[in-house]
Amino acid sequence: MSALHTKHSATTLQSRLRSLLGHEQVVTQAYGRHLLIKRLDDAESTVVARLTEIGHHRYGAAFRSHSGRWEPLPATGTLDEMAEVVTSLLLPYLQTNNY
Repeated sequence: MSALHTKHSATTLQSRLRSLLGHEQVVTQAYGRHLLIKRLDDAESTVVARLTEIGHHRYGAAFRSHSGRWEPLPATGTLDEMAEVVTSLLLPYLQTNNY
């Protein structure tokens, strides 16, 4: 995946996640061949998940466990499909802190 393609995919993913979540406290970042998904908390960000291109426009996902390890999510799909999977499976971790 080229750097330009990765940056474009990160922007597309961020827009889709924000639409699905209904808030803008989520950002994405291209990191090598990965697309990191981060939740913004005040001035800091927390990496929650990542997508990795595993084929032509097909992605796999993993979430960051409390131990810091990457644990795979049980799905693969297009960028839009994976945005929906990540949102549904990791919703509590992607919500804003309202306390």
